[in-house]
Amino acid sequence: MRLQAFLARAGVASRRKAEALIREGLVRVNGEVAHLGQKVGLKDVVEVAGKRVILPERVILALHKPKGYTTTRSDPHAQKTVYELLPEIPGLHPVGRLDRDSEGLLLFTNDGELTFRLTHPRHGVQKVYRVWTEGGTLPEGVCRRLLKGVMLEDGPAKALACHPAPGGAFLTLAEGRKREVRRMLKAVGYPVKRLLRVQVGPIRLGNLPPGKWRRLSSEEEKVLLRQVGLE
Repeated sequence: MRLQAFLARAGVASRRKAEALIREGLVRVNGEVAHLGQKVGLKDVVEVAGKRVILPERVILALHKPKGYTTTRSDPHAQKTVYELLPEIPGLHPVGRLDRDSEGLLLFTNDGELTFRLTHPRHGVQKVYRVWTEGGTLPEGVCRRLLKGVMLEDGPAKALACHPAPGGAFLTLAEGRKREVRRMLKAVGYPVKRLLRVQVGPIRLGNLPPGKWRRLSSEEEKVLLRQVGLE
């Protein structure tokens, strides 16, 4: 894999910051100053500022985030954080976010490169949401408006799929802008009462109880990695 991806997966820094470390000459591979784009394998000795970097075992967890938990490790204003529900694993971080009042599937990993690919718009990883609104079940006409796109304060936004369901709808989006689903539905006159994310890419929430986590199966992990070009 490319050196910057190796450093990101090892949790040294984000891929962009890893590239900066390489440019500054702080990274060595097998004793030699590394260059940007260099490829490394598990047998290579990689050092950053004189300290060896060991690639940890990749971990991917699925959490059913309950309402009221903040997607952060520490926040003086947060009463509860998602890390209170998770095991202690070095480098574990969320893949995207769910706001405090939202529920459902939230992925965590210690692989920075995987996070980058899952959240970068280029890969278009789809997320499916079950929403309940103050206006009840979304009419077909409202779904068509969401599929066509609505204008938000930070630019246009549209759903990839919209299916009316009792009390609301199922929505599929590929972006992950802050409170995007809530803002889109408010824009069409159907403010959200409850939001539950039920799928991220090929990974489904299924019957995982609120507040519980599980490790992805080997088959789920393969499918997820394949989708973003890491398998």
